[in-house]
Formats: sequence, structure tokens, C-alpha cells
Amino acid sequence: MTENDTKFDLLVIGSGPGGYVAAIRASQLGMKAACVEADKLGGVCLNIGCIPTKSMLTSALLVNEVKGAKEHGISAGDLSFDLGPAQERSRRVASQLNRGVGMLFKKNKVTHIEGWGRLAGKGRVEVDRDGEKTTYTADHILIATGSRPRSLPFLEIDGEHIWSSDHALMVKEAPSSLAIVGAGAIGMEFADIFEAYGSDVTIIEALDRVLPVEDVDVSKQMEKAYKKRGMTIHTGARLQSATPGDDGVTLVFKDAKGNEQTLTVEKVLSAVGRIPNTEDVGLDAAGVKLTEKGNFIAVDEWMRTNIEGIYAVGDCAGGPLLAHKASHEGIACVEKIAGEAHGPVDYGNIPNCTYCHPEVASVGLTEEQAREAGHDIQVGKFPWVANGRALAHGDADGFIKVIRDKKYSEILGAHIIGPHATELIGEFVLGRHLETTAEEMEKAMHPHPTLSEAVAEAALASLGRPIHI
Repeated sequence: MTENDTKFDLLVIGSGPGGYVAAIRASQLGMKAACVEADKLGGVCLNIGCIPTKSMLTSALLVNEVKGAKEHGISAGDLSFDLGPAQERSRRVASQLNRGVGMLFKKNKVTHIEGWGRLAGKGRVEVDRDGEKTTYTADHILIATGSRPRSLPFLEIDGEHIWSSDHALMVKEAPSSLAIVGAGAIGMEFADIFEAYGSDVTIIEALDRVLPVEDVDVSKQMEKAYKKRGMTIHTGARLQSATPGDDGVTLVFKDAKGNEQTLTVEKVLSAVGRIPNTEDVGLDAAGVKLTEKGNFIAVDEWMRTNIEGIYAVGDCAGGPLLAHKASHEGIACVEKIAGEAHGPVDYGNIPNCTYCHPEVASVGLTEEQAREAGHDIQVGKFPWVANGRALAHGDADGFIKVIRDKKYSEILGAHIIGPHATELIGEFVLGRHLETTAEEMEKAMHPHPTLSEAVAEAALASLGRPIHI
């Protein structure tokens, strides 16, 4: 191996959505780029996160649609629902995209370096592959090492009785009963999957509502939908212990009224957040500073650390811990390095998406946040039951909610719960990026009959003049 083989303009540690996208963009900008990865290309999101989860959620939705097929004149004999094939399909999807990242690297002339990368001084990265160490040099080093599930002292993940999301993706048989601790996006998505395949699901959330980062109205609608499906939900509940035994796992928690409750289930899924992978990557040796809270890598608006030539993007650099945020950070970072910067990431316009059924998506401020910030607002809400396409599809629960600032008619926030929410939110993200007013959202003609018409109607509702309600 020659010096030319080990010297790069940019070397990325980690090949998740932040890392591999940054490496590709750097190569497009004329930089000699490499990406170090100790596991499969694509990181957590592609291999054991976003992609396989959404594959299984698609299967779960189909299961629920089959259960209601009689309304469409479809009758069949005894039906059975097996999680195994759905899980196997999710692995095939993940594997296909994993190979796709490798092909993108070849297409864009990005060097894939297999092994564990550690900072080894200014402009140097040591890569350990099966005990054989090689040192690479680069003018710029970008850390994109991602995150992993959090384990709590009273909820120790063991992979057998108490799962993380990683374990839950690998099981081929739904447990008879499942307790999910944490009602954020991860917890609610797995609740959807396992309930569809026959698990008796109980959700335990410490805060006062499910999906606590979403608008209050969305949280209420989501809880109503899950309870209608037969799930048990405890909000404002504090878990005290989780004890595995011969009969499963016994949970002890205090409910919202302060009463102690005991629940025994076959399995428990811990969905209480994630922590950054910032250990054993040489940060101390290089002098890279971490944040006081959370041990994330401290960065500025261009993702630069306190050490010249070292950068960090994605989950390891702080929240929100979202794949699309990581990708945008990676692009913004390398474009700045190359002198092609178009502006840093707009953290006020990052969409949140939860892919369960009903789907949930949002961008911008909640109604409560807008009022607390002192905005003079008008709120419009358009229910799916008033949308012809939603009714025809048989999926008309939920609404679109728009929060408008009265002064300039700026859309401060948009919140969707219902069919294809995660696709429709993009219209509001683009609108806010272009500083579109509520009036302009409605004046852009939307085709009929479509779900997108509800976007225009919700904008009209925020102006106090909807047509169809």
C-alpha cells in the first residue's frame, strides 16, 4: 500500500446516513474521499433502524387491511398472520439497500475502508481490521458514528427478556404479551407492528402523553386510535423495576395517580431513547470536546469541532436524532469545506415522522410552543373525514392542523395524523423553506380527488374560511 493509497482530502468515520452521504457529496465536489466502516454500509438506519422498521410497518398495515377486507367484498377462510416472513422480508430490503450504498461508493469513487476507525492525532486516523492496524491521513476528518439504544439501571437490556429496538427487529414470532417502555416514535412504531401480529401490547410512558414531542391534539388522537385497537396505555407512569422470571418479565410502576401497579408480560421492549457512539473513536487523544449534557460531540453551525480539521455530524453530534437531519448536516459540512456552502442546516424546519398507523408527521412549532413564543396565531384544522380520497380509501381518522402567524400569515407549524402523513409533510417543509404564506399554500392548485387537497383546506382553515367543513 503506497502513501497515495492512505492519503485523502476527507476521511469519514461511519457510513450511516450522515457519513456515506457526506463522502459521496465530497467526491462530487472534487475531493478524494474515503469512508471507514466496521460493520455494514448504511449504518443503523439502513440495517437495523429506519428501513427494516418501515418494511415491517408496511407488513403490519397490510395485516390490518386484510382484517377489514369484508368491507370491500373480500371473503376468505381462516387467516393466519406470521411475523416470520415479514421479518425476513425486512432483512432482504435492508440487504438490498446495503449493497446499494456500496454501488454508490464505486460510482462516485469513494474508497470504502473496512475496520474500526480512531483518531490518532492531527489529520490521522488509525483503522483496526481484525487486529491489523493501518494509519490513514486526511486534511479533513468527519466523525459520523451514530447512536445506540439507551439502557436504564432499572431496565437493563439483555436481548432475551428485555429487548432494544435492535432485538425487536430480529424476532420471527410475536410474543403473546409485550410491554413497551417509552411512547416516542420508536415505541409507537413497534407497538403497531406487534399488535398487528397478535401481541397483547401495553405502553408505559413517563410523560403525560404519547408522542410527547408532537402537538397535544395529535397525541390525543394517537392514544385514542391505539386504545381502539385494544392496546393498554399508561401515561404519567414511572417504571420502578423490571424483573425477568420463569413466567416472563414482571414490571412494577406507579401510574399517573401514584398507585403502584404490577404487570407480567412475556417480553419487554425498552424504547427510552438513544445515546451517542462517542467512545473508543479517539476523541480524548485528539482533544475533541463533548457537550456537558448527553456526551455528544460539540460542534458549531458548520459541524466543526473545537479541533481544526475535525468535524462531526448526525446522532453523535446531538439531536434531533434523525437520519434526514444527519444527511443534511453531512452535505452542509462538506460543502463548507469545499467552499460551496449554501447555508447551514435549518434546525427549525426539520420534519418529525412516525410511521405507525395512523401515521404522524409535523414540522415547525406546536400550538403550545407558538403561544409560549408570543406569536399572535390562528389555528386551522381539517379532518380527514371531510376528504373524499381518504373516505374512499377507508382511512379517514385524524386531521391536518396548521398554525399561522396572523401578522405575516407565516406558517409556524403543521401537524398531520392520518393517511400518508409522512409524505404530505414535505409540502409544508418546502413551503416553510420558501417562506410561503397560508394563502399561497391554498392558491397552489391541488388535484382532486387526492389527500393533498387537505393541505390546501387546512391552510384555508387557518384563515378561517375552509370550503369543505
